[in-house]
Amino acid sequence: MRSVRDDGLRSDRGSATAEFAVVLPAVLVLAVLLVTVARAALLPVALADAAADAARLAARGEAGAATARTVAAAPGATMSTERDGGLLCVEVRAPVIVAGLGRVGESSARGCALDDSGAEGGAP
Repeated sequence: MRSVRDDGLRSDRGSATAEFAVVLPAVLVLAVLLVTVARAALLPVALADAAADAARLAARGEAGAATARTVAAAPGATMSTERDGGLLCVEVRAPVIVAGLGRVGESSARGCALDDSGAEGGAP
């Protein structure tokens, strides 16, 4: 309820609260969108790091640690390995998930390391 001041003008008391209540949902949606886009943009970097680490671990014969590193990189990440000459290459794939839209695509990265595991052409 608006009150009338002594000079006959209406008071703006409470208008800041009402404006804040109107603007707050838009600011929150914008913040969530910004965080989601930042996570999606940084996913390839996280996957490249995980692929390089997983390749080094797998090349040393630590397949379990390589898998754990891949899974820790992103939700739903998967790993595949391939031997190419004296290299062991790891490809890591993960879905790109956007809040409110769900899965919108897939990102992947590949990392290779000198194969020291002793399997299929690697060093003994």
